Amino acid sequence: MNSSFPLIFLILAAVVVVFGFGVVVQARRKKPTPVMKPAPVVEVVVEKKRSFKNVLAGAVSSVLGRGEINDTSWDDLEEALLRADVGVKVAQALLEPLRARVKAKEISTPAELITALQNDMSSRLVGTNRELNFDTTIDGPNIWLMVGVNGAGKTTSLGKISAQQVALGRKVLMAAGDTFRAAAGEQLQTWAERSGAEIIRGAEGSDPSSVIFDAVQAANARKFDLVLADTAGRLQNNTNLMEELRKVRRVAEKGAGTVTETLLVIDATTGQNGLSQARLFADATQVTGVVLTKLDGSSKGGIVFAIETELGIPVKLVGLGETMEDLVAFNPTEFVEALCSTT
Repeated sequence: MNSSFPLIFLILAAVVVVFGFGVVVQARRKKPTPVMKPAPVVEVVVEKKRSFKNVLAGAVSSVLGRGEINDTSWDDLEEALLRADVGVKVAQALLEPLRARVKAKEISTPAELITALQNDMSSRLVGTNRELNFDTTIDGPNIWLMVGVNGAGKTTSLGKISAQQVALGRKVLMAAGDTFRAAAGEQLQTWAERSGAEIIRGAEGSDPSSVIFDAVQAANARKFDLVLADTAGRLQNNTNLMEELRKVRRVAEKGAGTVTETLLVIDATTGQNGLSQARLFADATQVTGVVLTKLDGSSKGGIVFAIETELGIPVKLVGLGETMEDLVAFNPTEFVEALCSTT
């Protein structure tokens, strides 16, 4: 009996160890998986204001910190406007009338000057129709073309727009027309799955126009509401690219659909280079609106004024981050308020 005691003790010890290990494993299995929730709307708004901040904030603070309006006040404002990429023409158009009003004693304090500047900036942007064009009266699907140089965020913006349109109850079909860029089709396929849309793809290097034409025909046959067409985006000074985009535009409307929106995607960090892009793409594809991306990390938000004042193309959407909720409708009043805010 004494000889069997160590054996029994070892068996009991082994049972305790196995039981304890099982409890630990079971506890780990039952550990709840964290649930990722979308950012609340209020956080998106806060991020939006943070995106535009510090473009003019330093100049505004300097002007307000003085007891009077002097030459340094004008120098600070002009430099800040140019660094924000509003452009020389727009900067002069904003400041010259204010100089005249100060000279005429209509404006006498720094606070009045900043308020007047903010009002004049807002007046240049408000009253513009910024709604995305969706025509419910046409036969066949609406077609929205996405154009822009590589790296501007064109395909990503298309995916986010798709998610928004699906959320509105519309049936969306993507056309992977950027057949020249490696992995563009795979990227758009991922966005189609995430947004709840369907997709038509062609072979890499195939004719982009034919892919978009096939997508429009398929959308019409299957009663889709909207075709979102991605396009190639090599450098904007590539003549062959512009000719290809003109062809895409023509072929897209040869079938059952109608192009009701052509959105030019511009990277806000490119500054005045974005204006040259807008000119060339507008000429080739009849641009109806601009999507300004990467505004969350840019001090070049003033390009909005250059695009709208010099080209007459409305900024319709702005990108403020990576998530689907971060592509939002452009609000000019909020934009100018945040641009001039010192808090």
